[in-house]
Amino acid sequence: MSGLAALLAGRQPPGVHAWHSGFEVADVRHTVEHAGWRFAHVDGLAAQTKAEFLRAVGEALDFPEWYGQNFDALADCLSDVDGGAGTVLLWDGWGPLARADPQAFSVALSVLGTRVHAERGSPFAVLLRGEGPSVSGVSDLD
Repeated sequence: MSGLAALLAGRQPPGVHAWHSGFEVADVRHTVEHAGWRFAHVDGLAAQTKAEFLRAVGEALDFPEWYGQNFDALADCLSDVDGGAGTVLLWDGWGPLARADPQAFSVALSVLGTRVHAERGSPFAVLLRGEGPSVSGVSDLD
């Protein structure tokens, strides 16, 4: 978990990263929470459409009931995410959405990336884990 450890320790900047780890979700959660960060997980294999992704990310980040499950509402709710030392969103199996609906995937990454680079609030990182198409601007965390 060296790349993740560097992120959690502040030696790697938060961002949207490709992460090729084979660790179990429970082990990743434990590591992230032990470092004082908040952990959220989206199972992209169970959320392969735009609507399913928006629902899953809302559940993972415990958004309020008024969350409208659209990209504007996602941006609004992400601006309120505060996870102590920071938040790590592990998006397993992102490839199916990226292949089936490249536009929705691109907008999702843009909205998530906006939160990553927000000047207020705690750090926010997105880990894209699993196979998928090449994505420009996404660095490897490994």
